[in-house]
Formats: sequence, C-alpha cells, structure tokens
Amino acid sequence: MGKRILLHVCCGPCSTSSVERLLSEGYEPVLFFSDSNIFPESEFLKRYENLLIVARRHGLEVILDDYDHEAWREAVKGHEEDREHGERCSLCFRFNLLRTAAKARELGIDEFTTTLTVSRFKSSAVIFGVAEDLEGFQRIDFKKKDGFNRSVQLSREYGLYRQDYCGCEFSLRDRR
Repeated sequence: MGKRILLHVCCGPCSTSSVERLLSEGYEPVLFFSDSNIFPESEFLKRYENLLIVARRHGLEVILDDYDHEAWREAVKGHEEDREHGERCSLCFRFNLLRTAAKARELGIDEFTTTLTVSRFKSSAVIFGVAEDLEGFQRIDFKKKDGFNRSVQLSREYGLYRQDYCGCEFSLRDRR
C-alpha cells in the first residue's frame, strides 16, 4: 500500500482523474466528501452518490462529513452578491479545506489535497493560496497531465452525473 493522503472531493466527476493520478503516483487516497456549500441538500446527496460509484471502482474508503450549510453560509456572509470566482469562492475553498485539514489530523493522515484543482473553472493558484498555511496541504494541480479532459472521459465511462453549476446557491442563482 502507498502513503495515505486525505483527498477532499467536491464531486464524483472531479474525483475520477484525481484518484487515478494519486494511485498512479503511489498514494492510497482516503476520500473526504465535505461540501456544505452544495445546495440544495438533494444536490449534495446526488454528488455524494456519484462519488461512491468512483470509490467502489477503486475499492477506496469514503468519509462523509456532516452537511452544515448554515456554517458555510456564516463563512461566506457578506459575500452573497460576489461574482463567481470572487472572494466568496476563496472563502468557500478555505472553509472546505479547513474541515479537511481538521479531518486529516483527526485520522492521523499527514497529507491532504483537493479535487477542486481539476476544474478548468477554478484557479489552482487561488486554491493553493487559501491553503498555504495549512499543515500537510499538498499543492497538486490535477488539471496538469490533461486531468480535466480525463475526468470528462472517465465520467462518461462510469456513467456519472455531471453537474452544470459549482454547487452553491449563488452559482445556481447566477446560472438561472
């Protein structure tokens, strides 16, 4: 077995190529679904169910964090009207990565990272910036090595649901 790493996962599709890459690099990923930003809760559950499909294919452990949308709302309070990719997104990334760092410590896992960097719609530099002070965070840009396109391909192969908005109610509102 490889070195354990806690992988914060935003959805099944983004986990596909991220998991594949970590496994190819000798890691043993533990998947952590901590996404209280996702709205509504039915969407949260749909994304979680699709993550389970990926986890089963690879025989990986999945940890489901508590859904605490109110705590997330408090973390982004005052930024409800920000544009997508603005300060609200940075606060959201920070919220999820703080929870991931705490879970890694609780589990005794020295390293953690996030699938958020696989998305062509998210800045890896911003994600790295909000996590730079978190002990154990690994700066892995899953977009590299054609990660995004590979995630699309694997999502089709696995028959996964691919959402058409980031996840929060504000991105859902703006999409409409």
